[in-house]
Amino acid sequence: MNKNQLDLVFSALSDSTRRGMLAQLAQGEANISQLAKQYEMSQPAISKHLRVLDKAGLIQKKKKGREFIIRVNPEPIEEAQTWIGYYARFWKQQFDAVEEYLNTHDKK
Repeated sequence: MNKNQLDLVFSALSDSTRRGMLAQLAQGEANISQLAKQYEMSQPAISKHLRVLDKAGLIQKKKKGREFIIRVNPEPIEEAQTWIGYYARFWKQQFDAVEEYLNTHDKK
């Protein structure tokens, strides 16, 4: 995942409405009206949230008749999780090294 795509994913996940939409879609696909029922906001606002999720690659849309069916795309989240995991391991190693250093120098 390139830096720009990672930025889009984290930006999309920073909003509680979009996280809620992803949680709802994790239970199964839905159309825009079904997603909008959960929120007291205008249709244009719902569409804006969906555009952000779509741009980040977090959802997939397919046209079925006159409506769009939306489902979650887990790949960008998995890639972001891999990125977070790398840095979590890095910082854990750094903290372990600091702890070892402090323990060694406290004994002296």
